[in-house]
Amino acid sequence: MNAPLSAALYERVSHVIPKAEWLSFEDDIEAILRLKSERNAVVLAHNYQTPEIFHGVADIVGDSLALAREATRVEADVIVLAGVHFMAETAKLLNPEKTVLIPDVGAGCSLADSITPADIALLRQTHPGVPVVTYVNTSAAVKAASDICCTSGNAKRVVESLGVPKVLMLPDEYLARNIARETDVEMIAWHGHCEVHELFTADDVREMRAAWPGVTIIAHPECPPEVVAEADFSGSTAGMSDYVGSAKPGRVVLLTECSMSDNVSVQHPEVDFVRPCNLCPHMKRISLANIRAALEENRHEVTVDPAITDDARRAVERMLAV
Repeated sequence: MNAPLSAALYERVSHVIPKAEWLSFEDDIEAILRLKSERNAVVLAHNYQTPEIFHGVADIVGDSLALAREATRVEADVIVLAGVHFMAETAKLLNPEKTVLIPDVGAGCSLADSITPADIALLRQTHPGVPVVTYVNTSAAVKAASDICCTSGNAKRVVESLGVPKVLMLPDEYLARNIARETDVEMIAWHGHCEVHELFTADDVREMRAAWPGVTIIAHPECPPEVVAEADFSGSTAGMSDYVGSAKPGRVVLLTECSMSDNVSVQHPEVDFVRPCNLCPHMKRISLANIRAALEENRHEVTVDPAITDDARRAVERMLAV
């Protein structure tokens, strides 16, 4: 990598990545930037990716909703999804003619694993006529069995857009319960949980307030409702970042995956971030090395069964239209 580009990239992340560690990344970053140009490729990175990916090689960053929206506008031939498998499937649904790669096929999701199309069929039998709102943190097959998708950032708007008194909201129980507090629509929840966010407790919040008086605590809505109730604000990863940017708290805790604090702190170095660390083992399977390998070898191309593609795409597009 030429010196000016390397220096400019490192300057942004210098307070979250030690120089010696950055030097170990430079060969991969240089190769990825070259390969993106050669292959007309872009890297879409979720907010939970590590800073060297998020700020070093990503072209588009954001939460699940932002990545889904931006995937419809991508003009590249190749999309590398630096995130988990359901995100790559969503990108493929919205870009059927493009090559979509995921650097590690093992990058899954506890929420996506918690429900199947057969589960939805049984729920429809038990609750006939009740629409199924499915979180994007699900497989394409589950999306295809649903009426409409949502993210943590637009779940309330999606639910209320249906104009019905009751919905089945799947698969995140805590998201459903947290949204239920904000709307008059009755929510019938599934029992899935995010393995990262379910670890936070209300006692954690109280202990942080005692340890850092005056701290602002922001919780992801996948956290248990009692955690959200104790927090100062709750929102999607995009909502969290926007809140920090607008409120400019002196000290803040983000109750979500570890790398989120690193990435937001790059944008707001004046804010002191307390970092309780719950790692997502799936997000952390993505690295510069396997992003590079994906581009070099066209490795781990994502496909969606043609039998479910139209129905799954419809559920995602209905969400994007809200």
